[in-house]
Amino acid sequence: MLDELLGRAELKDRIAELEAETERLERRLEAESERRSEAVRDRQEAQERVNRQEDRIEQLEDRVERLRERDDADDRAFRSVSDHRGRRIDALLARLRSVEAGDEELLTAMVDDEVPDPVAETLGDRVGLVRRAAPSLVVHDEPGVIAAALSPPNPPEPFVAWDDGFRIDPGWFRPEGPHAVALVRSDLFALGEYRDDERVSFEGFESDVMADHSKGGFSQGRFERRRDAQIDEHLDRCADALAERDADRLYVLGERTVLDRFEDDAAVIRAVDASGTPEEALDRAVREFWTTTVYAI
Repeated sequence: MLDELLGRAELKDRIAELEAETERLERRLEAESERRSEAVRDRQEAQERVNRQEDRIEQLEDRVERLRERDDADDRAFRSVSDHRGRRIDALLARLRSVEAGDEELLTAMVDDEVPDPVAETLGDRVGLVRRAAPSLVVHDEPGVIAAALSPPNPPEPFVAWDDGFRIDPGWFRPEGPHAVALVRSDLFALGEYRDDERVSFEGFESDVMADHSKGGFSQGRFERRRDAQIDEHLDRCADALAERDADRLYVLGERTVLDRFEDDAAVIRAVDASGTPEEALDRAVREFWTTTVYAI
């Protein structure tokens, strides 16, 4: 009664309405925040899946691009395309090294970005195939019985040579002598030291790098800064481990996004797609790295 006389009842009703409205708004805000966190989390998971395939996709895109680079009149195809490693590549190299001919009858050329004139003149209308196979080691005899391009895992600098035998160094295709192979990803490291193709030591570890932006935590920007800092710390740890290796010659494989960090120390850097435990991933990476694609021209 007194509240009604003083007008407080109306105010209390209004306060109750405002409190109810506030509660509804808070629920809407909480639901929106939840949806936003789930969207961010889904995006992070999708990005992780994309990252695992990114390097492989880039390699395949490079190959597809080379396959598309044809001369207008060039509708030729490779006679065959095959992968060789281990004993199979040993047998192929031995067969090529056994070929003998007269002086300057056998052409060997390491072709990278540009096809040298002697190679273009020799291959004629098949030069488009060489462009598509590059970078590769081209072997060709004067009669044209032998014509192939090989993609060496450890390629030499570009050169062109005419001789009485093909100029082939097994070290371009097969592991030789003491060397180290490192697999570096943003959250994983593996290092094997080898004598020829036999591994004599192994070191590996994984780092706790944030993979998802969980709800209720800090902002997306802060999350990404913390994740980048964790990756940098992981790469510093990788660099320290590499500095302790015994072998001078080093091949670094892994994610394309982190390989530049080790370019100055490595004889070769190569993006590979390798998953599993550090040891399993290293074994897969080594097999992929020491595989030669042979294009019959």
